[in-house]
Parts: sequence; C-alpha cells; structure tokens
Amino acid sequence: MTANASAATFGARMLKTRWLVRAPILLYRAGLGFLFGTRLLMLEHLGRRSGIRRYVVLEVVDRPAPDQYIIVSGFGTRAQWYRNVQADSRVRVWHGFRRGMPATATVMTTEEAKAALDDYIQRHPRAWKNLRDAIEHATGAPVDVLPMVRLHVHR
Repeated sequence: MTANASAATFGARMLKTRWLVRAPILLYRAGLGFLFGTRLLMLEHLGRRSGIRRYVVLEVVDRPAPDQYIIVSGFGTRAQWYRNVQADSRVRVWHGFRRGMPATATVMTTEEAKAALDDYIQRHPRAWKNLRDAIEHATGAPVDVLPMVRLHVHR
C-alpha cells in the first residue's frame, strides 16, 4: 500500500467515524469555534421529518462576500444535512467568533458548484488532493463535482 493510499484509507475512516466527525460540534457549541480558523463552520439545520435541530461542521469552500459562505457536501446529495437544507432553507451558522447567525441556504446549480470547485482546486491543490482521495475512498465513487450550498447570512 502506498503512502497516498494509506492516507486516503485513514481519511476515509475518519470521515466514517461518527464520534470523531461530531467532536467539533461540542467545541463550537462551547464558543470555541474560533479554534478551527476560517476554513470550517458549524451549520444548524432542521431535520426534514423530525423538525429537530441538527448540527454539522463543514469546510468553507469560498467566501464570495462578507455575508456569504459556500460549503460543500463531500458525501453528495445523500448527506442528511444537504437533504435537510433542501427541505428547509432556514439555517444558523457559527464561524470563528460569530455564533448562531441566521442564514438562508441555497443549493447551487451543477455549473455553479463546478466553478466553485475549480476555484478551490486552484487555491488549495494539496488540500483538494487529500480531500478528494478520502472522499473517493469513503464513497467508492470518483469525484468530478460535489454538491454545494451558498449560505447568505442575515445581518
């Protein structure tokens, strides 16, 4: 097994380890989200069937304006948070020192997502390679484009 394959295997295992993936949520809820810098945010959304508040920490792909974030669904359209924001676009965002900001989530078109991903790849080629390898290993499918969501924070 090559170093790249073992890194992808490790990354895929991490993405599938529920307690590890959910651990940052506790830090965000404790007001320590700033520890993750500007590349991550926590999203609060409502369960599409239950109506219960749900939380997920996601990577910020881009910040096209001060009141906008673009986030990516590494597990595609089957990710629960993605399906939930399709059903109810009212969300709240924690980013850095900012907590519980009301926002609207808008699913981006395939063309918009492809352009955002291409831009991300140009800005972060090494991070993209590692992330792509981990996602492909975890899902068993090649990644050409990923579903993305634009968050518009209400001031």
